[in-house]
Amino acid sequence: MATNYKVLGQLAAGSATYETLYTVPSATESVVSTIVVANRTASAKTYRLAVVPNGTAVVDQSFLAYDVALAANDSTALTLGICLDATDTIRCYASAGSAITFTAFGSEIA
Repeated sequence: MATNYKVLGQLAAGSATYETLYTVPSATESVVSTIVVANRTASAKTYRLAVVPNGTAVVDQSFLAYDVALAANDSTALTLGICLDATDTIRCYASAGSAITFTAFGSEIA
């Protein structure tokens, strides 16, 4: 099995809708080591992160973070070590469009 360390996904989130940051490719497993969330604006915003098995819908038990406040022009790094199987997704939500960027770092094992 080959392991590839890489940027798994980057997303400048839209407003008030869940968007996919990363989907594990078929026949692959992934370990998401860190997710960086950056607020690119001069006012506080909130964000949500969810892990969704097999690309299903976001439900209450999916959330890693829910309406977490992020100060103006600030960022946070979440070091998580999330293990994902093929077709699992990480979904993001931002309280304002063109304000928050999500970046996932980790490895794919195929």
